[in-house]
Amino acid sequence: MPRLVIPGEVHHVLQRGHNRQTIFHDAEDAQALLAALREASQLHDLKVHAYALMPTHLHLLATPGTSVGLARTMQTLGRRYVGHFNRRHGRTGTLWEGRFRTTVIEAAAFFETMMLYVEQNPLRGGLVECAGDYPWSSAAHHLGQRRDPLIAEHAAFWALGNTPFDRELRVRKGLLAPQDTQVLARVRRHVHSGWPLMTPRQAAVWEAQLQRPLTPQPVGRPRLDSVPNK
Repeated sequence: MPRLVIPGEVHHVLQRGHNRQTIFHDAEDAQALLAALREASQLHDLKVHAYALMPTHLHLLATPGTSVGLARTMQTLGRRYVGHFNRRHGRTGTLWEGRFRTTVIEAAAFFETMMLYVEQNPLRGGLVECAGDYPWSSAAHHLGQRRDPLIAEHAAFWALGNTPFDRELRVRKGLLAPQDTQVLARVRRHVHSGWPLMTPRQAAVWEAQLQRPLTPQPVGRPRLDSVPNK
């Protein structure tokens, strides 16, 4: 579907390297990428709630304050980081694979699911045995192991527990348990298709607000009674 951005709502963002190429080679690259992301997000009013920098792609969970904040953040990130990457590695040209993908998320129903999806990526990819050990994601921050200046907590995160200990314990349990295969399949369908991840009730609210369908239509011939009489 065409890219959908709803200011004030949580979005999942997926940006791949061109032809699945490596987007960072070492700690210096990763730190430069995170610094560029922090500067760009602050400049364009994008609050980042979770992230994972993978060797060939990156995942974000973030809330834009404006309709253009997300796109401008990614554009600024591209200009600042790709310039650094190309200079450092003696290359030219693009680093990213075309347009980034984004999926609007109903935070009240799916924030925790999406945060765990993002932060378990290094675990699923076999890069670490414990999600909190991966240095280029927000997992360690949410486990209370370190403070990450990039992260702005969402209200749905605070709702995971009454105290920092309660929230860290819940995140720890979530990161230790592989996500249900059906849940994971559903998340991936939405991530790759761009259709919002939401409950039917929220779909009705957003569709009325935006005056556009937000769920995929059944594939096949239209019913006879729906075909206009020309």
